[in-house]
Amino acid sequence: MFGMIKNSLFGNTEETEYKLLSTETKDGVSFEVRRYDGAKYATVSSEGRSFDQITGELVRKLLMYIGGSNEQGAAMGTAAPVIVTVYPRNDGVLSRRLMVAIRVPSIYQQSPPTPTDSAVKIEDRPGMTVYALQFGGFAGESEFRAEASRLTRTLGETAPFQRKQYLCCSYNPPLKPYGRRNEVWFLQEEP
Repeated sequence: MFGMIKNSLFGNTEETEYKLLSTETKDGVSFEVRRYDGAKYATVSSEGRSFDQITGELVRKLLMYIGGSNEQGAAMGTAAPVIVTVYPRNDGVLSRRLMVAIRVPSIYQQSPPTPTDSAVKIEDRPGMTVYALQFGGFAGESEFRAEASRLTRTLGETAPFQRKQYLCCSYNPPLKPYGRRNEVWFLQEEP
C-alpha cells in the first residue's frame, strides 16, 4: 500500500506512504507490519502535562505551520497521520513527556519551509518498520493505552519491538464524527 491524496475537512490530505510487508492475525487480533521510508517531519515536544491535556495544543501548532505559519508563508496542505510518540512507564501509564509529529508533505521534503514558531522543529527521521494496530472512534490516552496493551499481548514477550516508546497515530480532523481511523505503532527493533 502506498500513500495517497484524499479530500478531508482540511482540503487535500497526503497520507504517508508505506510498504505493506505482511498482515497477520494472532489470537483474533489483526495487525500489519509496514515499512516507512525516512523523511522530514515537523515536530513539537512537551514535558509536564498529560497526553489528553496537551496533544490538542501541540497538534494546532503543527497545523498552523503546515497551513502557512512559516517564513515562506507556504500553505502545504495536510499530512496524515498525526503521530504522537509516547513513553510508557513499567505500569503502562504514559509519562508526561511526548512528541507530536506530522510528515512534511512530499513536495516540501527537499526544502521544508522554516517554522516561525520556535517550538516547531524540522527533524530528519530514519526509515522504520512498525507493527500497526488499527482501531476506530475518538481516541485519547486511555484508548491508545488499551490498544497498545492489546498489541503487546498479541505480539508476545519475545517480539522484536521497542518497549520504551510507541507511536499513537490519528488520521482524521477533530470534527469528523464517524469512520475515524487511529493506530498504535510499535517500532520493530532493527537488526
